[in-house]
Amino acid sequence: MGDDVEQRKFTRQDRHRFRQKVQDCLDALAIMLADETFDVGEPMIGMEIELNLVDDEMAPAMANAEVLEAIANPDYQTELGQFNIEINVEPRPLCGNSIAELETDLRKSLNGADERAGTSGSRLAMIGILPTLREKHFEHRWLSANPRYDLLNQQIFAARGEDIELQISGVPLPGAVGPEELSTITDTILPEAACTSVQLHLQVAPEDFAAYWNAAQALSGIQVALAANSPFFAGKALWHETRIPLFEQATDTRPQELKNQGVRPRVWFGERWITSIFDLFEENSRYFPALLPVCSDEDPKEVLAQGRTPDLSELRMHNGTVYRWNRPIYDRSGGGHHIRLENRVLPAGPSIVDTLADAAFYYGTLRTLAEADRPLWSQMSFDAAVENLHSAAQNGFDARLYWPEVGWISPQELVLRRLLPMADAGLAAYGVDTAVRDRYLGVIEGRCLTARSGSVWQRDSVVARERAGQSRDAALAGMLSDYVTLMNEGEPAHTWSF
Repeated sequence: MGDDVEQRKFTRQDRHRFRQKVQDCLDALAIMLADETFDVGEPMIGMEIELNLVDDEMAPAMANAEVLEAIANPDYQTELGQFNIEINVEPRPLCGNSIAELETDLRKSLNGADERAGTSGSRLAMIGILPTLREKHFEHRWLSANPRYDLLNQQIFAARGEDIELQISGVPLPGAVGPEELSTITDTILPEAACTSVQLHLQVAPEDFAAYWNAAQALSGIQVALAANSPFFAGKALWHETRIPLFEQATDTRPQELKNQGVRPRVWFGERWITSIFDLFEENSRYFPALLPVCSDEDPKEVLAQGRTPDLSELRMHNGTVYRWNRPIYDRSGGGHHIRLENRVLPAGPSIVDTLADAAFYYGTLRTLAEADRPLWSQMSFDAAVENLHSAAQNGFDARLYWPEVGWISPQELVLRRLLPMADAGLAAYGVDTAVRDRYLGVIEGRCLTARSGSVWQRDSVVARERAGQSRDAALAGMLSDYVTLMNEGEPAHTWSF
């Protein structure tokens, strides 16, 4: 969720000063981009994985403070809700056997964390939306203790001026007569905490960033169709990847009148292909008022004049409260500074091998598309990429996606016919071993051949339980119990039975 912030009230002067400081940061960033001072090291794979906590009955466990104390590992941190934690994975080179080594290290780390969480009566669940969450779990008291979260909650509702309305029409379950509907009002942003994700990071040279961002945007719909794992929320069967519309609505600072005027949402896919990373930071500054206008004493241009690296804290703070599905990141490390592309569309889970298969597919295909002689984004409209994302989130493998030269196509046919070879070529260009490429891309191929994602498994499992006479609550809890067991066994979800 970003940098820590102390609890405080913001004045009109704070907001005015913050706007000017963001502009100062933009001016400094423009100088840095022109001077080509950014670090560009070897390609690295980095990720963050958000996790849910459950008790023995598979209900949300509001225990992240106790769990983190038991885990006692700085790689694990709080998230927005008391039923969330996050693991930050140390970046490593994207080459050789590194993805397979990451799988081993992640499994060891999560096993250890799960064992320690058990001492406080909790277990870890790596899933896009915890299916046993109910509206009672979104009361203000369940916000994590970090003051940033309460302050962000206050600022979103102050900007909006009214409670948040959540409305999602679902996709009918197999054999159902019609779709289920979510229509509810919330007075906290805690429904955002239901949206647990995997965030993939890639350090990119500034001059290459636009091509990689455009490619990531074009890929987003395909990623979501392949990896959908969030079909249930508040007891309802909704979209295959309900995280997408839920996150868009749960942090929306716009009342209906501003939506009617076309004001941009803070959870934003964007509206055009870009030509420079500067475009994104400038758009964030131009279109979005500050939520957390915390100012530092740094004069970024003076820092540059002294030959040092500015923190650009106001730019980073503001950037962290505009929730792009593919987000630019400015960061400092080792005395230098770099640019990263953060991909945010993927849900957590179902298993570690599924997570790394999704990562391998993304990194490989992204490189091939970004470095193609004829850019993909010169052959399709930006609106097609937007439509692909929402169609994939709603319908999963049943979506119809647009792709240049082939027109409207199913996700699995597009991946099998076109994108898997691209992913393999991109990973090979990074120097990833053949056996590693075969292992993880083989998971993607198996998912496509069976048309079974984590979402499909969850939906089919609940349907089977309800047909056997279980209530929806019992079916969701039983499904989640089986899910956690299978998640820990480690096989990819398309091979799971129920």
